Amino acid sequence: GQRSEEEEHHSLETFSFYLSEPLSKERVEAFSDGVYAIVATLLILDICEDNVPDPREVDEKFHGSLLEALSEYGPNYLAYFGSFVTIGLLWFVHHSLFLYVTKATRLMGLLNILSLAFIGGLPLAYQLTSEFAEKSHNEIEAIQVSCVITFFASIFQFAIWTTALLNEEETLHAFARYGGKEHAFMFAKLALYPCVSLGAFFLTCLLSEFSTAIFHLMQIVIPFAFLALRIFVRISLTAIKSVMSLSRRKVVLLEEEEACLSPNETLS
Repeated sequence: GQRSEEEEHHSLETFSFYLSEPLSKERVEAFSDGVYAIVATLLILDICEDNVPDPREVDEKFHGSLLEALSEYGPNYLAYFGSFVTIGLLWFVHHSLFLYVTKATRLMGLLNILSLAFIGGLPLAYQLTSEFAEKSHNEIEAIQVSCVITFFASIFQFAIWTTALLNEEETLHAFARYGGKEHAFMFAKLALYPCVSLGAFFLTCLLSEFSTAIFHLMQIVIPFAFLALRIFVRISLTAIKSVMSLSRRKVVLLEEEEACLSPNETLS
């Protein structure tokens, strides 16, 4: 039979209450650190297994020069370091986020698991970007898949922070709440990877000839972008505070001048 409106309303309240139930923050952090550590380990295992030159090949093809043999695998090593930096920075953003989270909820835990699911796909992204031949259609598609994986891994982190803001008095430290000292920087930090990966995806669609350069440039520039963001946010907040303090001083001076004037002068 059909459910009554009261039963449907009650089930909806139960579901929403279930998602807002508290979750152990320490266990969420421990599980996340374990996943990040395993993903980083998988990267180095791949490069040690597949990208070490054979001694016979070094002697015959490169005349005994190990450096020349290693230079042949240069793009693979670049893809490895880029992927490792991506994992490290996503872990850093995750650590910064949960540093300001005072209480985790089940919805935040669900979003965290979804983010970790795409984090686990970063070794796949490394293999895709290092295996396919340069200037090929498959290489462009591999880079676009890597951009998509990075986008979803980071956008779910942004969703965790957005969910925490909905009930910020219980879930967030005062510094990260709206109007807090770290609110603007947290917003910029969490929005950086989604914006850059999405921009790199569309740039590879428009400029397919430079897709590899665009992708590696994205991986190299982002660490410096984090530093630039911190400096930019600090300068912006300082400028806003100085402007507000100047406006307050003007208001105070006007009030003092009005207080010094006589009633007849004030009316005139």
